[in-house]
Amino acid sequence: MQYFANLFFKIRLRDVIDILIVAFAFYKLFMLIRETRAEQLIKGIVVLLIATKLSEVLELYTVFWILEKTMTVGVLALLIVFQPELRRALEVIGRTRFFTKSLAEIKNEEIDSISNEIVEAAASLSRQKIGALIVFERDTGLNEVVDTGTRINGKVSSGLLINIFIPNTPLHDGAVIIREDVVKAAGCFLPLTDNMNLSKEIGTRHRAALGITERSDSIAIIVSEETGIISVAENGILTRYLDINALKEILVNMYKPKSPKPNLLSKWRNRNE
Repeated sequence: MQYFANLFFKIRLRDVIDILIVAFAFYKLFMLIRETRAEQLIKGIVVLLIATKLSEVLELYTVFWILEKTMTVGVLALLIVFQPELRRALEVIGRTRFFTKSLAEIKNEEIDSISNEIVEAAASLSRQKIGALIVFERDTGLNEVVDTGTRINGKVSSGLLINIFIPNTPLHDGAVIIREDVVKAAGCFLPLTDNMNLSKEIGTRHRAALGITERSDSIAIIVSEETGIISVAENGILTRYLDINALKEILVNMYKPKSPKPNLLSKWRNRNE
């Protein structure tokens, strides 16, 4: 007991700060890997570490040698396996306000106009059951995706968006990328999601929307070609059956400079679960 008392009185302010920084870093790391394949891989690594230590204590020399060598080579393997998660972590760091300016440095009077144009296009496409996929770039740049399509660089308007997705036109099958108030490109190819637990009813357009939002902080609007249902994907999670009012509110919140970037869809997600 005396040992712990002496230890407590020896703690300095810098030690407390040091502990808080490490705790915060581990918390952010946990939030990044939560509900991803990395979470399962971490559990596997912990099991290997425990098995390695046990084999050493129990003097199982052959098992210990194999596990030790596996862990040594595993460091390089981890960099390869966790490449998407590492990239995501670095992007989160790069998205801090210290390094970036707000995506939506658009005048307040323009926010309603832009949102109305997008909502009008989505509503029209939904009524006609015309499939559409619109991706909004936020802090993570999507130039590599823009390069896979045809550059437009046109002001956002309902007419432009509707015409792009008209069936049997050259660009209707790909995704539209919007940066702030500009349609950067159309007919873009997106990576498909790695989530194997999705319903078979979820088509390629929805899987592509999930894929790009898993790899970036973008938001994707999807209009189903079969049902006309409007869905939105964020952070690799799909929220379906959104009405026009909900979509308008999501877009306005996204464009507001002071709005919180994550979890824009939490209210509607909970409503539809």
